[in-house]
Amino acid sequence: MKAIVFYQHGPLDVLQLADLPTPPVGPSDVLIDVKAAALNRLDLWVREGWPGLKLKLPHISGSDAAGVVAAVGEAVTEFKPGQRVTVNPTLSCGECEYCFRGEDQMCLKHSLLGEFTSGTYAEQIVVPARNVVALPDDTSFEEAAAANLIMVTAWHSLIRRGQLRAGETVLVVGAGGGVNIASIQIAKLAGARVLVVASNAPKAEKARALGADVVLDRSKDTDWSRAVFSLTNRRGVDVVVDNVGAATWLSSIRALARGGRMLVVGNTSGPKFEMDSRFMFAKHISIVGSTMGSHQDYRAVMNLVFQRKIKSVVDRVLPLSEAREAQRILQEGDVFGKVVLKP
Repeated sequence: MKAIVFYQHGPLDVLQLADLPTPPVGPSDVLIDVKAAALNRLDLWVREGWPGLKLKLPHISGSDAAGVVAAVGEAVTEFKPGQRVTVNPTLSCGECEYCFRGEDQMCLKHSLLGEFTSGTYAEQIVVPARNVVALPDDTSFEEAAAANLIMVTAWHSLIRRGQLRAGETVLVVGAGGGVNIASIQIAKLAGARVLVVASNAPKAEKARALGADVVLDRSKDTDWSRAVFSLTNRRGVDVVVDNVGAATWLSSIRALARGGRMLVVGNTSGPKFEMDSRFMFAKHISIVGSTMGSHQDYRAVMNLVFQRKIKSVVDRVLPLSEAREAQRILQEGDVFGKVVLKP
């Protein structure tokens, strides 16, 4: 099979197209012919590497995939060859205390496809059957692949960890990223009033089209936390979704109402910064970390995608062979939605 791999960490040019053996299928596994594989920023970080990251090389990146079942292991009864499917990227052991209580994302051996294990930039992948969900005929492979990681991340963060309630006010910091696009829609579906900080006018308009009630264009007003305070009658918002990190942390904290919750789902601008803890205790703020979600979360939110109650947004589709260009586009950040590779 053909796959995009790297033999060493580094810049974009370490990515190359290679011929690899078809991965072996275990008794509880499913072999999938990949029809679409979506990119995430994690792919960039894995390719660049970080201290302590040890991978079996060559490594295949990519966490998101949808396709057609090619073969199943002898213990698999719920899927058959030819069936359209999509894949939950959260890998778990199924045996530890967290897995037994349905918190797969906290598994002691938790990982993501493409992070420490072989990923989805390939013509074929093998995954545990418990990670596979049947894909309806009216949902495209591109839509499903673009939804997998971002939807379960946003759902678990807002609904499970954030305990979002109808009538509350949510601020989403950023408009074009996948988790932000998912968060806007999930918050609206939950009955919240949604404010969004966008980096430019085109992204602001697209955020409105997704259902955002108020959009702040930070290219015109950099002090968006002050604007949020004015728009909420100097109260602040109940929930902030922030996956930016260092660059927006203080503004996000300032935008919160008393008793508000800060949902931390990433750190694209950097993980380290100084913080004045007086903001936390003076305003009774909760800082809630969240990543990925359980198998139950995944099935719940993907059913909403299948029912068209929320939608994935695909920015563009490129051939698998153009993975370097796809990562370059994502790296530069001028996208709204997901970049998808098609083998």
